[in-house]
Amino acid sequence: MPIWSAERLAALRNDTPGCERRVHFNNAGAGLMPRLVIDAIKDHIDLESDIGGYEAGDARAAAIEDSYRAVAELVGTRPANIAFVENATVAYAQALSAIPFEFGDVLVTTTNDYISNQIMFLSMARRFGIEIVRAPDTEAGEVDLDGLRATIDRYGPRLVAVTHVPTNSGLVQPVEQIGAVCREFETLYLVDACQSLGQCTIDVASMGCDFLSATSRKFLRGPRGAGFLYASDRALQMQLAPLFLDMQGAVWEEADRYEVVPTARRFENWEFAYALVLGTGTAAQYAIDVGVDAVAKRTAILAASLREAVAAHGFRVLDRGSTQCGIVTVEVPTWEAADFHRALERRGINSAVSTRGYAVIDYDRKGVEWAIRLSPHYYNTEDEVELVASTLAELASP
Repeated sequence: MPIWSAERLAALRNDTPGCERRVHFNNAGAGLMPRLVIDAIKDHIDLESDIGGYEAGDARAAAIEDSYRAVAELVGTRPANIAFVENATVAYAQALSAIPFEFGDVLVTTTNDYISNQIMFLSMARRFGIEIVRAPDTEAGEVDLDGLRATIDRYGPRLVAVTHVPTNSGLVQPVEQIGAVCREFETLYLVDACQSLGQCTIDVASMGCDFLSATSRKFLRGPRGAGFLYASDRALQMQLAPLFLDMQGAVWEEADRYEVVPTARRFENWEFAYALVLGTGTAAQYAIDVGVDAVAKRTAILAASLREAVAAHGFRVLDRGSTQCGIVTVEVPTWEAADFHRALERRGINSAVSTRGYAVIDYDRKGVEWAIRLSPHYYNTEDEVELVASTLAELASP
């Protein structure tokens, strides 16, 4: 039985102007914004141009607070646990900087963490002398929970850091079960939800994470240049705060003393692109109204259909994991990456190239230098899935 009726899907596509012009299978890069999100951003820019930037922020104070509420509801927490930042990488860096690492500390991560996260870890190892340990995988590709438990028991890490959905494949890590292992050892736990928010059901309480970073622009269908960080009550009560605070996150009490604010806003900066905050809040509320569970089911179904269709045309699908999501990676050995990407663009199909440099460990294991990344979302259609698969076959044929 379909997730939605044809009329419901048509209404969702009518909400999405980009559907009129492109077959958008690059939601893992940036999703197409719904009209409500576009209008929220434009309306605030218009207000800023009319009365001034600071004055517009004051005038929209209630709507800004509603944005915290909507994002908090989307991930299962309270507004006080949400901090708005420029993007997911900033959110992640703010969380990392709050952990009191010392020389010799261990950070446990995975073989499939996001490239920027991996580089941050290596930079910290170089500067602070911490050790990076990657937990083993199962044969299916996700983190081996028994291996993770043994790794934590052996090394006693300061932090466990996991990317929920890697950028380079459809793998979904078992973040709830990983969180349960972290709680056994009372280990701090950071989750990168950049690629999962908006296509997977996110509940920070079930995950048991201390921090979760996310972006607005991808499957959430919000604007670029906006993201947020969730900080748990435990993290806040531990007085964890970013290394570089500003006057949004702390109060300068005396000449040589400051106090951090009690909420997650200690991770924010004073200056905001409030149009993008409002766009993010609107995108979060839109996702809630559409129905997060239904979105997750339909997106996974479309991606599974795409994997089956391209495999039927003889392509090697690179995705692994017991659970897979809306990211589909396909090897196209007869083309150069940029040329194939441009060929799809000329056919009106949006996609992305995922190269070895984005996923050194994973792609070396798979023996590939690049893959075409296709990421449908719930507003895409079954006809578009068939069109994309047949176009790949046509382009790759001799």
